[in-house]
Amino acid sequence: MEQVASFGPLVMSAGKALVVLVIGWIVAGWVSAMVRRRVNKTPEIDKTLGNFAASIVRWVILLMVLVAILGIFGIEATSLVAMMGAATLAIGLALQGTLSDLAAGFMLILFRPYKLGQYVDVGGTAGTVVDLNLFVTELKTPDNVQIIVPNGQAWGSIITNYSHHDTRRVDVVFGIDYGDDIEKARDIILATAAKDDRVLKDPESWARVTNLGDSSVDITARIWCQADDFWDLKFEFTQAVKEAFDAGGISIPYPHTVEIKREA
Repeated sequence: MEQVASFGPLVMSAGKALVVLVIGWIVAGWVSAMVRRRVNKTPEIDKTLGNFAASIVRWVILLMVLVAILGIFGIEATSLVAMMGAATLAIGLALQGTLSDLAAGFMLILFRPYKLGQYVDVGGTAGTVVDLNLFVTELKTPDNVQIIVPNGQAWGSIITNYSHHDTRRVDVVFGIDYGDDIEKARDIILATAAKDDRVLKDPESWARVTNLGDSSVDITARIWCQADDFWDLKFEFTQAVKEAFDAGGISIPYPHTVEIKREA
């Protein structure tokens, strides 16, 4: 009976701690979501900052919940600080990767090499930025695959941001036969570019011979467009030039196989 009585306060404390944990978890999610909505509603503030601030608020509330739970079990805040101070070295060694991701998260949000919705390449991994929080960056590939990149790896890698500038240059190489009229081919390419409303007038479209290949004269076309139009324009412009070449009598050479038969 004495043993059962001695476990009574512990069971009560555990029950209270569970209630505090559940309520704290719900409150942390609700408050962080509210912070995200409020920040994202402000036009002057980028949505990346809203997600990051919501992540910080969530973890701060959860830390307060942890302190409250320890208080239920009789561990005072001052004792907790002393314990944390004694365990700092051990925790730092065990979680140095996590702490590195946390520090890198602050650097990413401070210098903003990319934002939500931008298409980036982070250390060889490319995708659209879906989320940036305290510890990881979430990317989504064009074929709808989720990629999680630890912030420490993101900050320590080369970052290529394809969406940073409003405009991009589209480079397309066309190979024509050596017997074709080069100037006529160039005129066809530039005329095709001029017909497309997505092609910017400034900078001016450009087409020059850039290589004399084994079976073709290579002409590189360089046109400029809004960043959002890049892929559609690249694919459709390539097709349009091919059709214009066909109509204008310009041929695109391809490898031929010659079979030689010897008579017995």
